Amino acid sequence: MDSDLEPVALTPQKQDSAWKHCEVYKYGDRVQMRCLYCRKMFKGGGITRVKEHLAGKKGQGTICDQVPEEVRLFLQQCIDGTVRRQRKRRKTSPEPLPIAYFPPCELETQVVVSSDANNGFKSPDLVAGGVSTGRTKQRTYRSRKNNNAFDRNDLANVEVGGVSDFSRDMDNLIPVAISSVKNIVNPSSKEREKTVHLAVGRFLFDIGADFDVVNSVNFQPFIDAIVSGGFGVSIPTHDDLRGWILKSCVEEMTKEIDECKSLWKRTGCSVLVQELNSAEGFPKILKFLVYCPEKVVFLKSVDASEILDSPDKLYELLKEVVEEIGDTNVVQVITKCEDHYVTAGKKLMDVYPSLYWVPCSAYCIDKMLEEFGKIDWISEIIEQARTVTRIIYNHSGVLNLMRKFTYGNDIVQPAFTSSATNFTTMGRIADLKPHLQAMVTSSEWNDCSYSKEAGGLAMTETINDENFWKALTLANHITAPLLRVLRIVCSERRPAMGYVYAALYRAKEAIKTHLVHREDYIIYWKIIDRWWLQQHRLPLHAAGFYLNPKFFYSIDEEMRSEIHLAVVDCIEKLVPDVNIQDIIIKDINSYKNAVGIFGRNLAIRARDTMLPAEWWTTYGESCLNLSRFAIRILSQTCSSLIGSERNLTPISQIYESKNSIERQRLSDLIFVQYNMRLRRLGCENSGDETVDPLSHSNMEVLEDWVSRNQVCIEGNGSSDWKSLESIKRTEEVAVIIDETEDLGSGFDDAEIFKGEKEASYEGGYSENLFA
Repeated sequence: MDSDLEPVALTPQKQDSAWKHCEVYKYGDRVQMRCLYCRKMFKGGGITRVKEHLAGKKGQGTICDQVPEEVRLFLQQCIDGTVRRQRKRRKTSPEPLPIAYFPPCELETQVVVSSDANNGFKSPDLVAGGVSTGRTKQRTYRSRKNNNAFDRNDLANVEVGGVSDFSRDMDNLIPVAISSVKNIVNPSSKEREKTVHLAVGRFLFDIGADFDVVNSVNFQPFIDAIVSGGFGVSIPTHDDLRGWILKSCVEEMTKEIDECKSLWKRTGCSVLVQELNSAEGFPKILKFLVYCPEKVVFLKSVDASEILDSPDKLYELLKEVVEEIGDTNVVQVITKCEDHYVTAGKKLMDVYPSLYWVPCSAYCIDKMLEEFGKIDWISEIIEQARTVTRIIYNHSGVLNLMRKFTYGNDIVQPAFTSSATNFTTMGRIADLKPHLQAMVTSSEWNDCSYSKEAGGLAMTETINDENFWKALTLANHITAPLLRVLRIVCSERRPAMGYVYAALYRAKEAIKTHLVHREDYIIYWKIIDRWWLQQHRLPLHAAGFYLNPKFFYSIDEEMRSEIHLAVVDCIEKLVPDVNIQDIIIKDINSYKNAVGIFGRNLAIRARDTMLPAEWWTTYGESCLNLSRFAIRILSQTCSSLIGSERNLTPISQIYESKNSIERQRLSDLIFVQYNMRLRRLGCENSGDETVDPLSHSNMEVLEDWVSRNQVCIEGNGSSDWKSLESIKRTEEVAVIIDETEDLGSGFDDAEIFKGEKEASYEGGYSENLFA
């Protein structure tokens, strides 16, 4: 029967997370699916049955016993999230009734626990005949002691003795559905939710937690667990958190990382080295993360205060990390491109000839944007745009008015860095141009006292100045392609190695198209070339471009022959067995000429719809060695910024501790905390995607756009945050969902391809800036 099964390529519409964990076939008119792990074939039931099978949920099918634990946990989270969203959509369904606790029905008197929303205190009140003598927030109880917890004397004692006497019998009470109790007021859903939210707020304010804590994927499960525990569940102690709870979480995370090692062996992995910015006098800290397409994990952090100044010590540290992961698993080590990293990286490649040291692409692109921002006319337009945002974001009345006219959208847009934020914000302002112009010509603005002040007049003049908009539009045309490259290389869900070469080609092409004259666009090209030259002394990006079928079959023979040398270099470095090297070189001809399955209609159509590594997994079995080599390259990222997080427990606390036991405990806490955050990278719909520009967590990159200046000091009481109105976003600014979709085909511009200079690569092939 297997011979009658025809593989089916997944389309972009197949967005369910379970699709990539099964194979899809067509058998006649029926679609069948096979689990990648236990090979069970599903002849019906759809993707939901496969997901239940993998997640270990008891449905209509069996449970997979070979699925990796991280895949099982991820799909369980997806199913749970889907169920919650479905429940939320059922607006017409009746609200679930709260749990009530009450004594035997033969008693006319009930004990009710009232919740005081004003001070959080809970006290028992007497209810006669089901009518409360206290507040309406109630819980009623029945005794487990022979179904007869309280007689009338007991109830009298409750009234006299208060909570302490009543609480002694709480363990013997059992919950009963409130629907069986008559004459008890059921507070509305909004009232109950408000009470819960107020209690959560009090707790978070009390401990000094950042507001972004509510975006954690673990926050809703935390609330659900408390509710499921019932009334009176005990809270963990300080020693519990520092003891068995932390220990359990460390063991859980360690197990997850151990399970990743099989993935690292199959696809290879990238070591990401992140350097934390630290104030003078504080330790310089390096974080080490490991990237593979399925999961990014935090390995450890190191106090590098005495290491970064010594390339030899830095090399020893990188070597230690590579050995811990397994040198045969590591494809590349990504760091910044400063001199000490370059020296240590080259030494690392000498010792481990089967891996590359690579400078971070995101860092290089950010440096390009930084230099673009220093060009006189662009710097001037940035400052003009800031005069608009500063007056808006420092006057609550103006901010309310702006959000009203932009349908709830903000005009500042934080990005990875301050330089990138400059241009993402200018792009957002351009998108909202008609809304801003409508605002400053409205009667509401003319009636606003701020419109008559210096800052308001300057803002109105800028928004009505067509020369400002022309310059802003041109700046956006020049920088938007580089911002797209930055988003591609920092993508947490799509490995960038197969796309970055094409994306940078398109960036230079777009600049040339908009500026037309060579003397105009060559200024920006030289900035790009100067920073990108560091990337292309190494051939990984060119090899990724070559092995991505989406692009490979749309380039001419001359370009193929040039970048073919980069592929040969990667083969010699990443494949130590010379016999396998020879086989791969022969197999490349089959790929190049679209021979065999590579030329089948299914494979041709899938070039544009499948991720390149998935394409090789599906259609590369006839050239197994080439397929494994291609997957190993195409599964890598290009940036060390993947998984970087703010608002975590400061890592510096670890190294400030003078006690070795407490230092290890803090180190384990950071280990758990970072890896829990990294779980979100693969989760669908995790957290709240909305961003508050005024949040302290975004101030690092937005400070220049929302900080006060002399213009914004006018107007007493203008910064009263309590007067800000909650405006629901009713119109979304256009967002490109897949940055790689419109990279297109056709790479035949000789000027872009050859560049102005050529660099000689020590490995033996002559390359230009894009080869």
